[in-house]
Amino acid sequence: MQFFWAFLVGGALCVIGQLLIDLTAMTPARILVLFVVSGVVLSALGWYPPLAKFAGAGATVPLLGFGHLLAQGVIAAVEQHGLLGALTGGFSAAAGGIAASLACGVIASLLARSKDQC
Repeated sequence: MQFFWAFLVGGALCVIGQLLIDLTAMTPARILVLFVVSGVVLSALGWYPPLAKFAGAGATVPLLGFGHLLAQGVIAAVEQHGLLGALTGGFSAAAGGIAASLACGVIASLLARSKDQC
């Protein structure tokens, strides 16, 4: 049943993103920022942790989950280091995911052949 809810919630988030692309004049970059900021706001309101517990990877993998991760990292770092943690907490919490995505990008660029765009 966990897979079903993860698929349903993750799919619903993707549908929301696709509707924003199709029905608004927002650029994809603005939609990405909207999702990350929405994750931060939902985390700050305390609504995201129950959603993440219910939906699992369907809620933690999309960009909303990245915003939640940043918010939780900042909260933990501020509790530990004070105001300086507001500047460093998000980066330290997300460092593993950012490093993995950069490494995958480098590997993909080495394995793929680039083509001229017409």
